[in-house]
Amino acid sequence: MSGHSKWATTKHQKAVKDQRRAKSFAKLIKNIEVAAKIGGADLNGNPTLVDAIQKAKKTSVPIDNINRAVKRGAGLTGESVDYQTIMYEGYGPNGVALLIECLTENRNRAAAEVRTAMSRNGGAMADPGSVAYNFARKGVIAVPHATDLTEDDVLLAVLDAGAEEVIDHGAQYEIVTDPSELVANREALQMAGIEYDSADVEFVASLKVNVDAEGARKVFKLIDALEDSDDVQNVYSNVDLSDEVRAELDTDEE
Repeated sequence: MSGHSKWATTKHQKAVKDQRRAKSFAKLIKNIEVAAKIGGADLNGNPTLVDAIQKAKKTSVPIDNINRAVKRGAGLTGESVDYQTIMYEGYGPNGVALLIECLTENRNRAAAEVRTAMSRNGGAMADPGSVAYNFARKGVIAVPHATDLTEDDVLLAVLDAGAEEVIDHGAQYEIVTDPSELVANREALQMAGIEYDSADVEFVASLKVNVDAEGARKVFKLIDALEDSDDVQNVYSNVDLSDEVRAELDTDEE
């Protein structure tokens, strides 16, 4: 699961099996290609590409693959990169709202795979606008916990850069900003010598739904099924977990 529920799936992401690793690489490469197509191959003038490459490197995508993706996206290899962004809306178990972002060259395939994953895992498609109103585009930066890094340290680093809030999610700190302030906040972290895992524009829910551990497992199963599709780039939800539920889920990964 991606997006604003990412804190709840940090352990899931770390425990990704080998057969899913290739899919993860492919989606990160797709992000790089799109960023290079829109903004060009020059990192100095394309902060979106910088962030896409950073995320790929953090996930151990080989540098040769990254470089090829930049060139391919920027049109330097003669190949064509033509993806469409499509948003689907739906509900998961316990009434959890889902925004499903696809990046695809085949709209019909993407729609079929999303509908199949939803119907087989307790989800239901929703009419356009019935879920999206609960989400707003935000810049989201994930900063891993470090022994000598406190929430106050992170807040102090980004306060003057326009950060809206800093949230401690246990495994990481999450900085939420206006999308236009994402680059400024990323640069502020770099100036302060604070490493970050990812910096993305995401959809953040304004109203959350609390679920118990069993409900969370059902939601995560649905999201995992959605993300098995090569066309599904991100899944955003409004699921909210208590510390107790989070601790119980953590034991599932042990």
